[in-house]
Amino acid sequence: MRDTRESRLLLVLLVATAFALITVDIRGGEESPVDGARQAAAAVFGPVEKGVAAAVGPVGNAIGAVRDSGERHDRISELERENILLRQKLGSDERTKSRVQQLDKLLRTAGAGQYGIKGAEVIAIGAAQGFSWTVTIDAGSRDGIERDMTVLNGDGLVGRVTTVGPDTATVLLASDPDFTVGTRMESTDELGFATGQGDRPLSVQLLNGKAKVKKGDRLVTFGSQAGKPFVPGVPVGEVVRVDPSGGALTRNIYVRPFAAFTKLDVVGVVVKAPRSDPRDTVLPPKPAKPKPTPTVTVTVTADPDAADGQAQGDGQAQGDGQADGDGQADGALDGQFEGRRDGQFDDTQQ
Repeated sequence: MRDTRESRLLLVLLVATAFALITVDIRGGEESPVDGARQAAAAVFGPVEKGVAAAVGPVGNAIGAVRDSGERHDRISELERENILLRQKLGSDERTKSRVQQLDKLLRTAGAGQYGIKGAEVIAIGAAQGFSWTVTIDAGSRDGIERDMTVLNGDGLVGRVTTVGPDTATVLLASDPDFTVGTRMESTDELGFATGQGDRPLSVQLLNGKAKVKKGDRLVTFGSQAGKPFVPGVPVGEVVRVDPSGGALTRNIYVRPFAAFTKLDVVGVVVKAPRSDPRDTVLPPKPAKPKPTPTVTVTVTADPDAADGQAQGDGQAQGDGQADGDGQADGALDGQFEGRRDGQFDDTQQ
């Protein structure tokens, strides 16, 4: 359509008419005069709109899905990152809790023995120069660590320091075959020397071949001059096997260490020896022996009255039976006697 004066006038009339119809429709409400025209238009154009919506709907949904896919992907990635962080935090919390427990146990052990210790963490296993049973700790000469210092944890003896660097140190474990420590038996004070055997129990040679030892007996370190390489009183282990003495001058026993060498984490290096030998005070309390289960005993008591009644009944029955038997015997004997007598009498008369 050309932009002429007539076309502009027609456009103005159509707009005015539309506003007039809208005003009449609003004021009329449900009784609007154009309601019939609206229903007729809906009946005509409704199916067309529905068909167009059905055809265009999947395309619109696909476009919306493509538009939202980036946001969903970002949300999923964010949730995955949060999940990973939560798992790491949970694992870290569990490890922190375990290390706190180990440290608390170590401090109690050091306090019981009056040992001055320097805490350290095991950061490596094994030595680079060999295949010995060793660990590396994150404390060295800058922390006051020196060669031939005792190393322990909350359970007992771990080993001794063999090599010291500025920030790290190497610890020879008590399980190493080259490791030897003087020991003392709990209560009996029998002395010996413990030697590592790898993943097997420690081999202890007692100086007294006639020493009385049994399973469950415990040992502590005997101690060295000036506390190096070993301070006294550190728990070593528990006896698990005793070899027969055989009359030898020494006696061999086997001891399971208190410390678990494959689970070392927090340890303490004794930088100051105790003023006096703690003896057996560092050993943990022995577990209480289980109480025996009570046995139920049933006692049967005889009733004298019942026994007398039974005896009387048995006597009476026995007496009656005997009397009846005697009567039958007497009758038989009488009949036999009468028969013989009558027979003899008849023969005489004849």
